[in-house]
Amino acid sequence: MTTASPRTIIGNLCLGSAPDSWGVWFPEDEHQVPYTRFLDELVEAGYRWFELGPFGYLPTDPKQLAEEVGSRGLNVSGGTTWGALHRLHEWDEMLAHTRKVAELTAAAGAHHLVFLPTMYRDEKTGGFTEPPELTAEQWNSFGARASELGKILLEEYDVRLVLHPHADSHVQTQDEIERYLNESDSRYANLCLDTGHVAYGRGDAVDLIHRYGERMGYVHIKQMDPDIIERAWTEKLGFGEAVKLGVCVEPPAGVPNPADVIEALSTLDAELFVIVEQDLYPCAPEVPLPIAVRTREYLNSRGLARTDRPGGSA
Repeated sequence: MTTASPRTIIGNLCLGSAPDSWGVWFPEDEHQVPYTRFLDELVEAGYRWFELGPFGYLPTDPKQLAEEVGSRGLNVSGGTTWGALHRLHEWDEMLAHTRKVAELTAAAGAHHLVFLPTMYRDEKTGGFTEPPELTAEQWNSFGARASELGKILLEEYDVRLVLHPHADSHVQTQDEIERYLNESDSRYANLCLDTGHVAYGRGDAVDLIHRYGERMGYVHIKQMDPDIIERAWTEKLGFGEAVKLGVCVEPPAGVPNPADVIEALSTLDAELFVIVEQDLYPCAPEVPLPIAVRTREYLNSRGLARTDRPGGSA
């Protein structure tokens, strides 16, 4: 149990969780728990909202998904997908897949699509699959492509694109995050602020909130062990290896300080989902639930306890 003092519920922030907090990174994987166990334990841990996670992990048939979600009293905060906005030759294939995810997201009653840039290192082996930096030509089209995709999603599915900075991706460092924000259209493409990945990229999540508050469309809250972050950079470890070393830690340990993040978010003129992610892959099946409970209890103690739907966000 946390020793933090209780406080009034913060009115503009709605708490949820995600399959990632149960060690789920892939649609199918022998190390992952079945989706039914994830949903059951999500309820047991005290959450009402959740993100869909990798497309195909949960049922992709809207009726089956609605039955699984509704029978447990749960609600969907958003969908999740990924793509390479810098690879123009993959646009059509990426768009077709993103449409499928957006359609399911909208059918589930959610209005956000978390879009992850592809990683330049393999998630399991850590091997490099492409150069870690984009060329000037690739960057020139990145923001425009994100905006174009966001416009399609908003106009055709009423779903808002929020791009998720990620370790071992081309949007990882603070400079890269700010470049994306400055080169994309705020009407169609905004940010899923992942506090842990920002810290992993040696950035400052609270600074981003203060300076780009109007671009915060959605939040993943997590903390990282600063010593393991430095080891990963020094030894050039892949993110998957850093996760196995325990880089992702429970609040209030690690960076950034979750209380500072919550306080900064509470000042924004926007209602936001704040989704817990723990980055546990791979983990034993019995590991996630106790962590999820302790994490919710801590965040509740900091005022992050609202469970009704946010009325809207950037």
